[in-house]
Amino acid sequence: MKLAVFGATGETGLLLVQLALQHGHWVTAFARRPDKLCWDHPALRIDAGELTDEGAIDHAVEGADAVISLLGPRADWEGKPITQGTKNILAAMQRHDVRRLVVVSTASARDPEDAPDPKFRLFVSLVKLGARPAYEDIVSTAAVVRSSDRDWTIVRVPLLTNGERTGRVNVGYLGDARLGTFLSRANMADFLLRQIGDTSYLRRSPAISNG
Repeated sequence: MKLAVFGATGETGLLLVQLALQHGHWVTAFARRPDKLCWDHPALRIDAGELTDEGAIDHAVEGADAVISLLGPRADWEGKPITQGTKNILAAMQRHDVRRLVVVSTASARDPEDAPDPKFRLFVSLVKLGARPAYEDIVSTAAVVRSSDRDWTIVRVPLLTNGERTGRVNVGYLGDARLGTFLSRANMADFLLRQIGDTSYLRRSPAISNG
């Protein structure tokens, strides 16, 4: 498949790009800092741009079979840059009739299938207290994705580690006792990539953790 990957130069983004290439996919990596993608591969194209650059985003999305977004706000960012960037991605997908979208989020973005969960409630409370702009951007981004007509999946992740890829994750909703508070970036990349051809969580927002 031809994939457009946003957030490709983050720690998980780099793992996902490498994994996608290993699986034989063609990848367009959209990056603000393209120098972080320092390897050469015949199936990799690197598009440089900002999330405000509608033309660059349009170019990255054109011809894709699916889009994977690992965009996430930083605690020191003001406004809602990820929300606006996601709106630009969705607009480009609409123009080029790209249906499949897989987006990374966190427990801050609640889902109707969630149940009360003290550990995640504490985590979200700390984010709201210490990084309110980031919290609002996460919530707003999820709302924008859910209101779109694309074939989306929002994958909510807990605290990330640099552990190995086992291929085993627990999938559920907040309140599910199987869900833990840690997830390796390698397992996250593996799960995200598998969603491009899996409709099990179409228009749903599962939470995942290490299995």
